[in-house]
Parts: sequence; C-alpha cells; structure tokens
Amino acid sequence: QVQLVESGGVTVQPGGTLSLSCKVSGVSSTLFSHFNMAWYRQSPGKQRELVASIMGDFKPYYADSVKDRSTISRDNANKEVRLQMNSLKPDDTAVYFCWRNWASDVVWGQGTQVTVSS
Repeated sequence: QVQLVESGGVTVQPGGTLSLSCKVSGVSSTLFSHFNMAWYRQSPGKQRELVASIMGDFKPYYADSVKDRSTISRDNANKEVRLQMNSLKPDDTAVYFCWRNWASDVVWGQGTQVTVSS
C-alpha cells in the first residue's frame, strides 16, 4: 500500500524559508519514477489549492502565488519529493499536503503545518 509522509513543517518569520519533504513508501523506486506528484496547501476556511506539481518530463508547474520563489524537485532513487519556498509571507500559512496520482489513483499525505508569523 502506497503511503506518503510529509515532514519539514515549521513556524517561521515573514521572509523566511521552508523546505518540505514527502517520502513515499510501499512502491519500488522504478514505479515511483512514473508517479505524478504535487504539493497542495489548505488554510483555515479556504479550499485546498495546488501549489506545485512535477509530472513526468513536463516542466514543473507553480501556482502564480508562489511562482519565482518556489522549487519542486524529486529524487526517484529515494522516492522523495521536495518543496522549497523562500520569501515566505503570512498568506503562505497552511497545512501542506503531498499528493500522488498514478493511473487515476490518488493518494494524499497527512499534511504538515507551516506557519508564517512575526
């Protein structure tokens, strides 16, 4: 059974940096390399939104709100997806979720809290 486990949630001041990790278990690294992976986030009272995605050989996608200050990357050998974001703002406060889609089978991680506050 595929499991996604996020880590790296932080409380940081505005202007700070986050580095999140999503480790995938229950599959081989070969199969993992075919997964479409993404990071979503959800703030209290708001809908869950796509932050960044990395799919196959396509160029990574970034939401306008985080473009130019975020990087999504994957390490297929270690079955890991990372999200780095700098110049953090209070609006970046949310629970960040890792997401996997493969053959229309979607799996979510449990989420990790990021709080940006002075």
